[in-house]
Amino acid sequence: MATRCIDDTAGPLAGAVASDPAEIPLQSSDVRKDKRPWEIAWHHIVKIGLIHLGAIYGLFLLPSARAYTLLWAFFCYAVANCGVTAGAHRLWSHRSYKARLPLRVFLALAHSMAFQYDLYKWCQDHRNHHKYLDTDADPHNSKRGFFFTHVGWLLLRKHPDVKAKGKLLDMSDMKADPVVRIQRKFYLPSALLMCFVIPTLVPLLWDESLSNAFYICGFLRLAVGLHSIWAVNSFAHMWGTKPYDKHVTATENPLVAFFIGGEGWHNYHHAFPVDYSSSEFGWKANAAMAFIDIMAWLGLAYDLKKASPGVVRARAARTGDRSWKEGAQ
Repeated sequence: MATRCIDDTAGPLAGAVASDPAEIPLQSSDVRKDKRPWEIAWHHIVKIGLIHLGAIYGLFLLPSARAYTLLWAFFCYAVANCGVTAGAHRLWSHRSYKARLPLRVFLALAHSMAFQYDLYKWCQDHRNHHKYLDTDADPHNSKRGFFFTHVGWLLLRKHPDVKAKGKLLDMSDMKADPVVRIQRKFYLPSALLMCFVIPTLVPLLWDESLSNAFYICGFLRLAVGLHSIWAVNSFAHMWGTKPYDKHVTATENPLVAFFIGGEGWHNYHHAFPVDYSSSEFGWKANAAMAFIDIMAWLGLAYDLKKASPGVVRARAARTGDRSWKEGAQ
């Protein structure tokens, strides 16, 4: 399988956007002095609240569920996470590899199953996150605390800087992709179909009860998936080592990497955002990388970008916290 080596000359912004680096704010405003009144996003509070109420009820139903139902719920969890990690994140946000039409269609549907905005909006927020890390233009600015960066940013209306800077991003690649355009146009019906209807109907084939299927494979599976993704923004920006770049909040968090397909190797990702593997540990706690490699073997993914060992070594020596060890690859 052929990969293309990259360098880190563009720093943590590589592959995120193609904008003028002069636009990047050098300092984040002190959020403790931010006297703006909170603008609560009540529709998000209601939506997230209902999801968690359904998930709690699903927990009580677990003992009565059939084994096939639990396996199906885990399968849906894995597919949805793949839509976010291998799809929205590594393919569309960072262009770390290219995918042929059948794979892009699958990843778009899988992303709808994750119930996290449409692809265009997800990638716009994520490109903002990389370009304006930990400033007011970062949608989940970690300087505003653990709760905010985990879920609070969804419960409040976006800071004006997020909207203003987001409009300046080059999103032409997303607009040119028909899969992205169609998913955005039909996002709500596709999300309801992929997130709730299909996960609920399939277990009925082996005579599972409707309530078990709906609350376990729909709500409980979804809530676990949401918190797994949110953990990348919170846990992996709060606790862990920084072997590649000690100047950013992103850390190496193996536990997050295990639960969310390799996204917890986050300090590496912020140092080399166009590396499709998001890690130098191969398939270790990196299901998204394994998926992309298998798709490349099948001919559905190609032009996989990878940071060379020499570049990684030099970056760790120059900006890391000295926790990097030779021979990690």
